[in-house]
Amino acid sequence: GFFQSYAVEIELKDSSNATCLYAKWMMKFLIKYETNSSDYKNTTLNVPSVVTHNGSVCGSDRRAALLAVQFGNGHSWSNSFTKTNATWQGDVVTFTYNTNDTAVFPDAKRKGPITVVVNDTIRPVQLGNVFVCHSTDSVQTGNVTQIFWNVTVQPFVQNGTIGKKETICQADMPTPGPTVPPTSANVTTATTVSPAPTTPPKPVENPVTGNYSLKSGNTTCLLATVGLQLNVSQDKPHLININPKTTSADGTCGNTTATLKLNDGNSTLIAFMFAVVSDFFCFKLSFHSNIIFSGNNNNFSQWDALLGNSYMCRNEQTLEVNEDLQIHTFNLWIQPFLVKANKFSTAEECPADSDLNFLIPIAVGMALGFLIILVFISYLIGRRKSRTGYQSV
Repeated sequence: GFFQSYAVEIELKDSSNATCLYAKWMMKFLIKYETNSSDYKNTTLNVPSVVTHNGSVCGSDRRAALLAVQFGNGHSWSNSFTKTNATWQGDVVTFTYNTNDTAVFPDAKRKGPITVVVNDTIRPVQLGNVFVCHSTDSVQTGNVTQIFWNVTVQPFVQNGTIGKKETICQADMPTPGPTVPPTSANVTTATTVSPAPTTPPKPVENPVTGNYSLKSGNTTCLLATVGLQLNVSQDKPHLININPKTTSADGTCGNTTATLKLNDGNSTLIAFMFAVVSDFFCFKLSFHSNIIFSGNNNNFSQWDALLGNSYMCRNEQTLEVNEDLQIHTFNLWIQPFLVKANKFSTAEECPADSDLNFLIPIAVGMALGFLIILVFISYLIGRRKSRTGYQSV
């Protein structure tokens, strides 16, 4: 579930070899399913680079157009379109996923294909226009969330030529600024006005610390407390705080490996993978967002602790995923193995915290030393004044 979905592009032609339906889009699916142990897991079904489009139909005045694709191990998705004399619109979206695909649904309790049906959200579009929506749109039905972005689609293509005029979705439209009608108060003659001072951007606050845990049966097997912040620098630096209130935790526990997956509900998935190496545990990281990009780094060594202990770092840490993405952690406390009584074991602190603990007594000692010097100087001044008084008498 850590691989990026590929764009799907289909150009359907009629019997005269003229284009009758064109679509290019990206999609993926977040699915919650029941395991044989009666627990529920979240998984991500991505669309691979190779799909088929068997069953797709051009459509006509009396027949709906159908865009149908098949991919992976028994998964399929389709969208039907209807039209009037002047417009066309989306009709019904049908998605079928196959839980026999053990790579996506390991240990699924229910086996076989499962189908969900939902109404399409595309509003009526002028016949001959292309519908375009680059923004992310999601539709949730039960345990399935379908996510779409970078959508370009036109059914009922006229004269075999894809339309030049675009109908843009509401989410892609720029937000207009407030309009102020002219009044005697705001209409002025031409005068020289000094430009208003620019307001510096408001700094992004540190993220809220979240508490996450995993269970094996009825026993807690992994504990984590952490605040997470993404630093994305593709076009320009952009900080994104992960909200623990909307973030779900999933994953697996084992004797030598453990995985903690955090999904913030916006298709951003951060996976921390831990392994036992010579009585110590360490971790590697995988990151995915269908809004940004995906990446991973298997060379982290900051979070090392003796097996049976926990790892703590109250100070901010920066995890370098790649040149375009950093993940900042705050108030970190984690234990992926040998959790007892649902509590963290003895914590091994990160170097930044250890340095802070070392500096605090030094600072206190310096302050006390400075105070002693002040008292001693005051004593000498007071004694000198006393001697001067005695000599005057």
